[in-house]
Formats: sequence, structure tokens, C-alpha cells
Amino acid sequence: MGLASDYPVIVVTGGSRGIGAATARLAAVQGYNVILSYAESESAALAVVAEIEAAGRHAFAVQADCADPKQITGLFEQVDQRFGRIDVLVNNAGVLFQQSRLENVGFERMQRTFAVNTLGPMLCSQQAVKRMAYCHGGQGGSIVNVSSIAAKLGSPNEYVDYAASKGALETFTTGFAKEVAREGIRVNCVRPGHIYTEMHASGGEPDRVDRLKDSIPMGRGGQAEEVARAILWLASSEASFVTGAFLDTTGGK
Repeated sequence: MGLASDYPVIVVTGGSRGIGAATARLAAVQGYNVILSYAESESAALAVVAEIEAAGRHAFAVQADCADPKQITGLFEQVDQRFGRIDVLVNNAGVLFQQSRLENVGFERMQRTFAVNTLGPMLCSQQAVKRMAYCHGGQGGSIVNVSSIAAKLGSPNEYVDYAASKGALETFTTGFAKEVAREGIRVNCVRPGHIYTEMHASGGEPDRVDRLKDSIPMGRGGQAEEVARAILWLASSEASFVTGAFLDTTGGK
């Protein structure tokens, strides 16, 4: 049996580190019960769960590859079993590979990048809408997609495949927001800039934010919790008339 309760439930994909972990932690402080998905590091995911439970909320971690439809179905079945409701979905899970010019990027990398960064949020949103939409007997809800300033800047010589996958996610946000607006579901997007997270190590440059911070009008990189605050504002009733919107958390870049 699940933990039926009056507390709202948030699902955060890629919740074991970086922006996802910060969002999960802050959501608990704001009164949410939390389900977070993770791809690889169970220990990191369980550490976030422990912090959330220490804050007095319930949390569960579910291993799920966001590029795998069966695993996504399994994730949302866990949501049903654990809590019986979903109020907010944060599509945060993403992948980034070694910095490279396009001519040296392999097809498998391109496929994986789009599978996780673009198709994953679409698959998760499919599952969420079947539980949130009025036409499916739901009570409405909120979906927040996590894009990147790369979608605007293009990331030349580094990650044009990543940038393109985030650009596609933004187009999806626009269309899907209009599609479900009358079903009680708001769909918005946060566009982080250069944020101090572990993801930069995946691209081969752990100190990338420090290298680029002088190009940011505010003169510094951002923290994951600063993005989390933006995500949770969009998810909240304070943004009740906001849908199809893009909120830059970039320090002005």
C-alpha cells in the first residue's frame, strides 16, 4: 500500500545530483513528498532521500533510464503505488558528452543525447498527463522542463548535439503547454545558464563555469539551488496564470 496523504507529490527525474537533487531537497522543505529517478548512482539518490526524510517528508528513489519507455512506465507505476497522485513533474534528467566539434560526434552519441534530453521528457509527460488531466479524471498539475542556455547559444565547438536536443525540448514545451492548458496542466521551462554542477565533468571540463564566469553579466556562475527556486516557483500556485513560459536563470547571459 502507498502513503496516501494530503501533501502534494513531485516527481523529479535525474534527482540524485545537481539541479535535480537541489530541486528535490527544496521541494521537501516546501511541503512536497518526493519521488526521484536516477540512472546510475543509487548511493547518491539514497543520500537525497535521507535528507528529505530528515526534513519530515516522504521520499523514494527509483532507478529509471529516461530513454527507456518501459522504465518510465515503471517509474510512474511506483508513483501510483507509493502515493496514488502526482502534482508536479520536473523533467530534469539529461546527458552531456565530451566536448567535440560536430564532425567528430558519433551517431550513437547523437541518438543517446536526444533519447534522454528530448524523448525522455516527452515520455514522462505522456505518463503525467494521463494522471493529471481533467479528461483522465485528474485534478490538474504542473510540468517543468529543464532546458539550457545552450538552446539559445548553440554551444559551438563543444556540444551542438546537446544544444539541439534542448532546443527541441523547448519547442515541445511550447506545443504541449497549449495542448493541455484546458486540462488543468501548466507546462513551463527553466533555462539554466552556467551552473556549478557535476555535469561539466561529463563534458571533460569540471571547471568550465569558472572559465566562463567573466562572460556572465553578474560575474559569477549560478548555484543549483538558485535554479531549483525558479523551478518550484513555476510549479507553484504563485505561477497559476503562467504556462508555455521560459524562465532564464543565467545571471543575465
